[in-house]
Amino acid sequence: MTYLPPVKGHTCRMDTDIALVAHPADPPPLPYSVTPPVPESPNGWAAMGMLVLYFLLQAFVGGVIAAMIGLGVFLLDHDQPVAEIMQTIKVLLGRPNINVLLVAGALGGATAIMWWLVRHRWPQLWRRAAVPGFGLAAPRDTSFYAIAVAAGIALPIIGGVLTQFLAQGHQVPQDIKQLGANASLAAKFVLMIVAITIAPLIEELLFRGVLLSAWLKRLNVGWAVACTSLLFALVHLPDLKFLWYGLPNLAMLGAAFAWLRLKSNSLWPAVIAHGMNNLVTTVAWFFTMQNAV
Repeated sequence: MTYLPPVKGHTCRMDTDIALVAHPADPPPLPYSVTPPVPESPNGWAAMGMLVLYFLLQAFVGGVIAAMIGLGVFLLDHDQPVAEIMQTIKVLLGRPNINVLLVAGALGGATAIMWWLVRHRWPQLWRRAAVPGFGLAAPRDTSFYAIAVAAGIALPIIGGVLTQFLAQGHQVPQDIKQLGANASLAAKFVLMIVAITIAPLIEELLFRGVLLSAWLKRLNVGWAVACTSLLFALVHLPDLKFLWYGLPNLAMLGAAFAWLRLKSNSLWPAVIAHGMNNLVTTVAWFFTMQNAV
């Protein structure tokens, strides 16, 4: 170490034999992107549970609406004997327009609850376009909207021909057709709106959203589409009075809706095709019934 004598007007300082070299600041790290992890898809049991819950909710909401109607009758006729009140309620609930109200209310209420449950249970999958997402996003190409409309018009025509061929002249009853047969024009309109809007929304969300995503986790695309389409047909079997010859048409519809979902990266084309299919079908039914009257 070197000693420097003090100089007038200057302060004494100490130097070292080793000079400290000033290094420039380290360069910033190179930019890089991290691929976010793919959200976990629902498992098969959770997806099936949501489907079962949907049908249970329909029964529950319908029961609540019927109970409210009965309570209203009781409050209006509380001075009448209980037996007469119960008979009045029974007759009222048997009217076609009231039946339409019960079905529309049950379907609408169950759909609202399930819509909230699915979004709350899998929020990261809600707007995710690719599977395992549920596809509540715009399609990758707007032309799929036109394809969906065309498919929704063509499928009921093709399916009707196929069903009539398999039925060999037998009648093909369906609950919605019988439900609207004796209802008023206003009730028919309500039933049609429910069939072309609410029903496609919830069924596509559950079948081509939750269930298809869950089964694609375990199966390849072909098997997943086939299984969801078959289940879609089977859950509608009670509406057909358990007549088997309506199943191929329903399974074909399920496969077409799944194709739209996967190819477009969106659930909306499947919803539109489903709604158009129901529109063509219900218009044909109600027009036929009107002419028969």
